[in-house]
Amino acid sequence: MAARAPVEVAYEVAPPGIDLSVYRSSLVVYVNGARVDVPARESDVLLLDFLRARGLTGAKLGCGEGGCGACTVVISRHDAATGEARHTSVNACLMPLLAADGCDVTTVEGIGSTRTELHPVQQRMAEMHGAQCGFCTPGIVMAMYALFLNNPKAPVELIEESMDGNLCRCTGYRPIWDAAKSLCADAHREPAGAEAATQAERCVTCPHKDAAGQNGACSHAHAHDGGAGAGAGAGAGEIEACAMHARAAVRSVVSSTANKLAEMHAATPYHATKAAERDAARARLPPELAAPLGPLRVNAGRLVWWRPRALADALNLKAAFPHARVVVGNTEVGIEARFKGQAPAVVIATQDVPELRDAVFTERGLELGASAPLSSVAELCERCAHASAVCEAAAQMLRWFASNQIRNVACLGGNLATASPISDMNPLLAAAGATLEIASAARGARLVPVRGFFKAYRTVDLAPDELIVRVHVPHAAPRFEYIVPYKQARRREDDISIVTATLRARFEPTADGWVCADAALAFGGLAPTTVLARQAAASLVGERWCDATFERAAAALAREVRVPDGAPGGQAEYRGALATSFLFKFFVHTSLRLGEAKAEADASAARALAEGAAPTRAPLPAAPLIAAAERTAARSWVTEPKPATSGTQTYAERLRPLPGLEQDKYPDAAAPSHAANGNANGHGNGTAAAAAAAAPKSGQSGQSVPHAAANLHVTGEATYVDDIPQPSGLLHAALVGSQRAAARIVAVDATAARAMRGVVRILFHADLPGKNDLGPVVHDEECFAEAVVHSVGQVIGIVVATSVREAREAAAAVRVEYEELDQFDGGSTEGRPIISIDDAIRAGSFYAVTDHTLESGPAVEPLLATAGAIVVEGEFRLGGQEHFYLESNTTLAVPTEGGGLALHTSTQAVAKTQNLVAHVCAIPAHKVVCHMRRMGGGFGGKETRSVPFSCAVAVAAHLLRVPVRLSLERDVDMQISGQRHAFLAKYRAAVLPASSAAADGSTPPPKLLALDVQLFSNGGCALDLSGPVMDRAIFHLDSCYKWPALRVRGRVCRTHQAPHTAFRGFGGPQGMMVAEAIMEHLACAAHADPVAFRSANLYAQGDETHFGQKLELWNVPAAWEQLQQSAELAQRRAAVSRFNGEHSWRKRGIAIVPTKFGINFTAKFMNQGGALVHVYTDGTVLVSHGGTEMGQGLHTKVCQIVAHALDVPLSDVHIAETASDKVANSMPTAASMSNDLYAMAALDACEQILKRLAPVRKSLPPGAPLKAVAAKANFERVDLSAHGFFAVDDARCGYDWALEPPPRKPDGTPDNARRGLPFNYFTQGVAIAEVELDVLTGDHAVLRADLLVDVGSTINAPLDVGQIEGAFAQGVGLCTIEEVVWADDEHSWVQPRGRLLTRGPGAYKLPSFNDVPRDLRVGLMQRVANPFAVHSSKAVGEPPLFLGFSVFMALRDAVRAARVEHLGASAHAHFTLHSPATSERLRMACADRFARMAVELNGRGDVGSYVPKGSF
Repeated sequence: MAARAPVEVAYEVAPPGIDLSVYRSSLVVYVNGARVDVPARESDVLLLDFLRARGLTGAKLGCGEGGCGACTVVISRHDAATGEARHTSVNACLMPLLAADGCDVTTVEGIGSTRTELHPVQQRMAEMHGAQCGFCTPGIVMAMYALFLNNPKAPVELIEESMDGNLCRCTGYRPIWDAAKSLCADAHREPAGAEAATQAERCVTCPHKDAAGQNGACSHAHAHDGGAGAGAGAGAGEIEACAMHARAAVRSVVSSTANKLAEMHAATPYHATKAAERDAARARLPPELAAPLGPLRVNAGRLVWWRPRALADALNLKAAFPHARVVVGNTEVGIEARFKGQAPAVVIATQDVPELRDAVFTERGLELGASAPLSSVAELCERCAHASAVCEAAAQMLRWFASNQIRNVACLGGNLATASPISDMNPLLAAAGATLEIASAARGARLVPVRGFFKAYRTVDLAPDELIVRVHVPHAAPRFEYIVPYKQARRREDDISIVTATLRARFEPTADGWVCADAALAFGGLAPTTVLARQAAASLVGERWCDATFERAAAALAREVRVPDGAPGGQAEYRGALATSFLFKFFVHTSLRLGEAKAEADASAARALAEGAAPTRAPLPAAPLIAAAERTAARSWVTEPKPATSGTQTYAERLRPLPGLEQDKYPDAAAPSHAANGNANGHGNGTAAAAAAAAPKSGQSGQSVPHAAANLHVTGEATYVDDIPQPSGLLHAALVGSQRAAARIVAVDATAARAMRGVVRILFHADLPGKNDLGPVVHDEECFAEAVVHSVGQVIGIVVATSVREAREAAAAVRVEYEELDQFDGGSTEGRPIISIDDAIRAGSFYAVTDHTLESGPAVEPLLATAGAIVVEGEFRLGGQEHFYLESNTTLAVPTEGGGLALHTSTQAVAKTQNLVAHVCAIPAHKVVCHMRRMGGGFGGKETRSVPFSCAVAVAAHLLRVPVRLSLERDVDMQISGQRHAFLAKYRAAVLPASSAAADGSTPPPKLLALDVQLFSNGGCALDLSGPVMDRAIFHLDSCYKWPALRVRGRVCRTHQAPHTAFRGFGGPQGMMVAEAIMEHLACAAHADPVAFRSANLYAQGDETHFGQKLELWNVPAAWEQLQQSAELAQRRAAVSRFNGEHSWRKRGIAIVPTKFGINFTAKFMNQGGALVHVYTDGTVLVSHGGTEMGQGLHTKVCQIVAHALDVPLSDVHIAETASDKVANSMPTAASMSNDLYAMAALDACEQILKRLAPVRKSLPPGAPLKAVAAKANFERVDLSAHGFFAVDDARCGYDWALEPPPRKPDGTPDNARRGLPFNYFTQGVAIAEVELDVLTGDHAVLRADLLVDVGSTINAPLDVGQIEGAFAQGVGLCTIEEVVWADDEHSWVQPRGRLLTRGPGAYKLPSFNDVPRDLRVGLMQRVANPFAVHSSKAVGEPPLFLGFSVFMALRDAVRAARVEHLGASAHAHFTLHSPATSERLRMACADRFARMAVELNGRGDVGSYVPKGSF
């Protein structure tokens, strides 16, 4: 008889001491109030998979590791401690369904729907523009719902503290903040720091404003951007002010957080809504769940799940199954199972054991059950913080520990047992002298000090049969004992620490001063375990608390915790500097506290003397004197409240759009009916009645309306590819990827994988029915690698199985044998893969086709040698950036009759997908139909890199003739789909100082003279779009500055990274970042004021760029001056200077940068688009066009333009999807060109239909609606459909690089204009950012950002503002916290070489809710037009991203101030600061004495020139 599997034994055999008769064998789970029966064998799934399989697809799989919050749901369960229901938000992607036993799970579908009624949270999010792509939105909605469910009268402050578990890549968070705060009980109170705004929005054109003039308030009411009125799609009658205003058809809107909150509060805060009453009723648990359930034992097939309710049972189970995993939140085990394949066979869930669950405050200290949720521990510590320094410290640290969703399920016991060396709580427990009570069934209980619990990396003093029962944390002394937590991470919220610490000291007053009687310095992130710096602590004990004692301890600490160069985790010098910096912070903090204690004691004694009583205590000694400038060293974001945020949006809203390109394109067009009562500018007979009669229908072009799918986003009803209902016979796919970066494939063995359960087929290159070559420009990639792999993760094959889990397990089981690859297309690998730009330069590894040189003006070399010129030379590096669209690459391929395929895919390139799928499957393109309804974000990452994955899954579906779905795991997607290109610029530049003083005696700023730049980008192992990306970087190298002579050469490096690709900005930001770095270097060298220097060198109207294009409608100089005035730049620069003079360890910086972004595809043929418009006999309209919707509001804007053209309300126009069988041969949705192309194409179709309808309309009464016209036209056999087409004018697109050498002007300089005009027009703007930097840690905050952007005449202002804010946030992320790290020479501890370390939200950090500017002010330039695009609008998606670089420049300004004070550097000394300006780069660039200590200990040279490592 065969031996039984361990799972069966664990289930069928009763462990000693366990009474199986009391154990249930099936789950009790409710979903949205309804009981769901789950067979035991189907219960070994994650809660997210369980919900989605049942059609509840609102919860999304964004990352699979609990880091993005897209999967957030609310669970309600009976709380034995309180006897009441407890409602918590959780990550469904980590929570096993088995852990939901006894719970009622509420999903976004359960709180509101478009078919019934929206919940207030959903309604506010939709109305206030809180969703763009919508993929993250249901998770955010559910996080907010949980907060209000538990706190119906939640204050704004609670919201600001609690939105740490969700990420949004699109919005920049400001509208989400506004929506959440608007429901708060105190929303009517203006947020701290908010810009004072008028109660009514200002109307600069209205003559009825008060005598205050332009800044006065119009006395007529206006709707804000997204609430009642215009923002909610109100009709024209609801958007009225006065007759004069209506005739002008334009108003200036100023919408601030303060007035939105006040307005929405008046409209009803959450607690006053009927929904709050319904939620309270819904919160009552079903009777079956209202009391504790019995213990649980489930045989789920692959594992046995035990859930005991008694400590004795838990110990007996651990004795019987010593290798069982003990889980509470599954936050660690779930990640191990998903990413490491370490799925346990036996699980013991201990959250119901009272001794393990309870957390209480006693006279002796805290008694914390090992399984108590961290949120419960945090609540206890917050309640008792006033009574215990330990509680206060724990509460402070737990605020920043992971996220709300994680804290709701994770526990201290798990954190201790996993022994993470970067745990935040373990150092705190060690410093506090905590003790663990550990027990086993055989040996009973024992006590272990936390500081002795950690033995080695991930190894603890815990026997296999033991459990941690509880944690005993003693109280600190009631007087003069201080315990302070510290933490520095890449991002404040929901991030693991780089270094974490808790420092404790107890002091005694003596005649000689304060003496340190006891100290504990505990750190994480400096060694393989949590460590106590015993030597440094010993140097403090018994010593007088003074500067000298601190200096000795700091030196001892630096030596004791030194991190050697090359240690795992990297950042060796930074980590060392953080340790001593934390100690200094602690020294200052405690000195100030002791000073406060003395001041209180002295005041008390004085009061006693005044009352005639004798002092009860001896006088306290003086504390160490901390200079006023030094005191901010004590500050730490860990102990401070999360900051309040606010925003202001200023824009012009037009009741009718300005005429644009269509006026020239269709001069004889049939006028829509609404124009009959007035001209195009809205001027009629001068009366309000006439103006109202001529008013456009609701939602037409120019009006502010929410995203067309907003209600679907917030309810979870918006369908993405992975949400499409499962077709019959669906199979699932997983990719077989390379484990090497550059190797020859010797053999592939799939024998074991093919034999695994559920596997249907495994395909490799030999199985392809068609060609194997792929590529968007050059076919230099393979669908499946044949003989050689060029990057880690490169696709070798695809596994098709009956479930996702089975497919992924089988893919991992395929064995591939490799051998070294010594040559890489002529470039030597030197025996190892080429990873970095520097590697490629050394090996001579470039894509020759991308080698472009552009010269303008006189020869550069003679000018660089000009007598008296100031010449600088240097280099600037920019790291890559991960797209991190929340929806990973997903494709559903469905065979159709006749050998065809229907593809549902998340792509920006419908036609490219169609054509390459046909290519690899050997079928004609007309048999492949590609469908794309919406994407969960794209940002350029799905312009080309989605196509290879669609091809792979299409091959599988085509060969098997069954539907197959492929959805990439987040870490796989990030490894293989490419990123923004890293850049290296090597430059020489010169300026010519002014030869004479100005009339006022001042020295004019120097003028630019010549620039010579070599640009290198990391293109990866295939060309993709790297050539055009480099070209755009070359075109934008001037930024907004006039260089008399410029030479730039761009080359793309061929490396063994994944092929890098398009990303919002497409090389433009990199070019402009280089330009600003050079301008800064020149300003330093010339001792010039950086603002005046930039001002003096801006282009002027009519100037010619280095590529030969004359600047038309040049608005940057005006915006530059306007923003300086409105943002009070001069005054704020002076204030920053004063602040820096008064604070040694906090420095502020402020900077201004301009931008111009060229709009066009640089490949001429791509500047075309098509659309199909159907008018139905009921007067409604269906539009199809070639653009794809990824959150940018393209469909909404196209519908608004069609609504205006046909004079129907927006609700009568609909776009169903983008599909290759509706509009053929479409261009990718990219380059910010889509609205320009597809709106014009749709308008072209409308004009055709209107022309046909004109005779019919004349036969009907004036003002006849489209419904009547269409019905009559149909009877008269008039075609109500039209295909529209638009192409950018030949003269305004296309640049011929092949024209070499370029023609010459009469003066002999290059005539680059003869090569063509690369751009149709420029979107322009200016930004000012002000930041504050913690010199000791590198942590920073953006205090305020002012943006002014020229987007022409906006089609939908809130959508454009949303694009600006979202792009700005992405730009800030690019140049600050979003660091890409590869296994390269700088990170040799990462293996194998060429692997991407920063995969997933755990390692790669997007800006979070807490990272937004505390005051964000966005303005759209008014009275600007653009005759080169529809309705005088401009493209907006990509151009604002570069404005985020203003934060980088402001941080550089702050670092300069620090270096002046701490390094003794000149204010004009140039220093190296590469992008991104991470906390490491910022802190080490400050070059203070603690940084110097760390650098010198590691032998890394001079701190003033020290540059941290990076991947470029």
